[in-house]
Amino acid sequence: MKPLGPIPPHFPAAGADLLIAGRPAREWAQGRGTPLFVYDGGVVRARVAQLRAALPPAIRLHYAVKANPFGPLLALLAGLVDGFDIASAGELALLQAQGIAPARAGFAGPGKRDAEIAAAIAAGVTLHCESAREVERALALGEAAGQRPKLAIRVNPDFDLRGSGMKMGGGARPFGVDAEQVPSLARRIVQSGAEWRGLHIFAGSQALDAQAVIETQAATLDLAARLVGEAGVQLPALNLGGGFGIPYFPGDVPLDLAAVGTALAARLADLPPALQGTALTIELGRYLVGEAGVYLAQVVERKESRGEVFLVTDGGLHHQLAASGNFGTVVRRNYPLAIATRMDAAADEVASVVGCLCTPLDRLADLAALPHAGEGDLVAVFCAGAYGATASPSAFLGHGPAAEILAENPAHSAG
Repeated sequence: MKPLGPIPPHFPAAGADLLIAGRPAREWAQGRGTPLFVYDGGVVRARVAQLRAALPPAIRLHYAVKANPFGPLLALLAGLVDGFDIASAGELALLQAQGIAPARAGFAGPGKRDAEIAAAIAAGVTLHCESAREVERALALGEAAGQRPKLAIRVNPDFDLRGSGMKMGGGARPFGVDAEQVPSLARRIVQSGAEWRGLHIFAGSQALDAQAVIETQAATLDLAARLVGEAGVQLPALNLGGGFGIPYFPGDVPLDLAAVGTALAARLADLPPALQGTALTIELGRYLVGEAGVYLAQVVERKESRGEVFLVTDGGLHHQLAASGNFGTVVRRNYPLAIATRMDAAADEVASVVGCLCTPLDRLADLAALPHAGEGDLVAVFCAGAYGATASPSAFLGHGPAAEILAENPAHSAG
């Protein structure tokens, strides 16, 4: 038997029914069908409120669109965060479709095509350049269009976020400009006449260790001050990255947000002169939306094979690649999962929850202790609000995408 990850506390039960945004999961499924992602907007509001309360007031909060680009969710976040971080012209178009001003966005990511750079410049997006060559391309495209580009430098720091699930800095990386090359490139941008927008330093993601986050933020501030000091330029803005993790797996403990906020406030009270007046941003994706989402799939068949029970659902890795253990996980562990229509029943058997794809990789829970379930029951996969629908191969085998819905529960709203 393999344990399941911790269910977020804001999803209670009423009798046999899991409640999502105050309504039984079966009602959401009846209304939209399965497979279905339900995002509780009240949970997102509460998380942003927690961040605002814990972090120093000077910190600006950005949402990383790649975590979940669902249109209604972007519209909700537009009124909650200070800006957005995008990674493609497609994500820029998604913001524009929701009426979100492109000037609120920063565009990071390697391999930006000329058309994307030109579109970003035309829209007033800040480009977080990943190489010296990208800077030159942006300058040329801006000159050709008669526009002054807004340029920042994405830095590849000489450290990473200790204990992070995905390391984005330290060593050779396709992301960002190596730190030692930044001062000369910053001078080039300033001297070019482009609008100099500062630095973006992202060292890693999915960290639950508050001390590791604190150390990385301190190192990021020190590095930024050193780089602009060597460059001899001002630093209008600094994106500190994010890296705040959420508990997915058995034994995971939530990040101590209060400790992070207290340490950052102390650090900001003693900033070096080079950072005085610098606008500081923290960029978060899964920490804002991950725990707000539930993925619902229906059991199509209960099957027994050589003594093992399989609950075969109409969902699977084509919507929840991460929960299946195929999104960068070295050792497969179970996400939080429950039988959403048998919440009042005790776990009385060991079963594996699988999807409808013709591959042994399509497994949402492996040998988990669950209450007896059968055809028609609903399976709920939690922590499904980030890197689900758009980070999974929804076209695989032609089953198509899952439905998505944004739900609101006033009880979770932050006043």
